[in-house]
Amino acid sequence: MDPIRVVVRRGGVVEAVHDVHAVAVQDGAVVAEAGDPMLVTLLRSSAKPFQALPLVRARDDLGELDIAIASASHLASPEQLDAVRALLAKAPAEEEELELGTVGDGSGPTKLHHNCSGKHAGMLALCRGRGWESRGYHLMSHPVQRACLAEIATAADADTGELAVAIDGCAVPTFALPLERMALMFSRLESIDGGARVASAMRAYPELIRGPRAADVLLMQELDGFTAKGGAEGLMCATGPNGLGLALKVEDGATRAVRSALAELLARLGFETGELGVVQLENSLGEPVGEIVSERSASG
Repeated sequence: MDPIRVVVRRGGVVEAVHDVHAVAVQDGAVVAEAGDPMLVTLLRSSAKPFQALPLVRARDDLGELDIAIASASHLASPEQLDAVRALLAKAPAEEEELELGTVGDGSGPTKLHHNCSGKHAGMLALCRGRGWESRGYHLMSHPVQRACLAEIATAADADTGELAVAIDGCAVPTFALPLERMALMFSRLESIDGGARVASAMRAYPELIRGPRAADVLLMQELDGFTAKGGAEGLMCATGPNGLGLALKVEDGATRAVRSALAELLARLGFETGELGVVQLENSLGEPVGEIVSERSASG
């Protein structure tokens, strides 16, 4: 089947087209696909709900807010930064122990402002909970990263030794999988030990996971029973009612195409998606000048 095509229109003129590969899995079987469901790409931040699993098993003192921020790619809003600080305090750990860089030139924003600081705070809390030395927790040789790899491999029915490893923007390892395996992982999230706790926390605090216009946040706010997490370079993964798992990847890495493609995939599965799939383009005055929408919606 052809990929989902997302068009960018300004003043009625098509400026760009993005091809999106997508797959849905339920009960271990593919139930919908577009493009190449076996396309191999990196999990990036879509791995965060699974990276949080060792944490929630190690710590029974965490609230939903703590778990949500540990699963987030936040935009450093005051509420998001407060949640990171609270998780660090609970760990307990100091900001200086976060093994990631600052945002900007280092003279203003701190390590807390990095969009992965919640995940890193959670990894420090995991170290405290398990009695592990925290220094070097971002390295593949550390028990934290070995535990995260084991979670991902188990959920994806993959051999840990066969997963290609790269380094994410926040310095921790990230792993490559076919989209179909990612969808399978997410279809199983709530059935894994600790997974229901992670999913529930993300749904309770979707505003912590990213920002107000992000596809994963909007999906969790608009459709009951969905838990979603986006990743860099146009990746989106989600789990829905009755163990439905979704994964999609914008071929050229354009994140702006994710919302429309996600809405198109959900529509093909019979879900009402409302305004999720129509992304308005605005000029610097805030005036509407175009839209991003799936090709099928654009022609229909």
